Amino acid sequence: MTAQPHRSYTPDPQEPVLYELAPLRLTDHSITLQLCVRRSEDGAWRGRLRFIDPSSRETETAEIFCGVSEGELWQSVRGLGQHHLRALYQSLT
Repeated sequence: MTAQPHRSYTPDPQEPVLYELAPLRLTDHSITLQLCVRRSEDGAWRGRLRFIDPSSRETETAEIFCGVSEGELWQSVRGLGQHHLRALYQSLT
């Protein structure tokens, strides 16, 4: 009996990863908020926001987040206040 080699799956670093963020609360409903993060060919981390309204309609920003590390990218995402997120959403709808 021959042993099978151990193969581990290593995801492509350029393949986007989707993170669920705290929902954006508007006066009459809440919007699902996701962050799509990927590592670009130049090594920078880039991200875009995706908004999903109660009727499941999706809108998203361009890659407005960028950092030399994933931590730096997350720091800029966390720096956005609710009023900025609300303004971004309203500018897309």
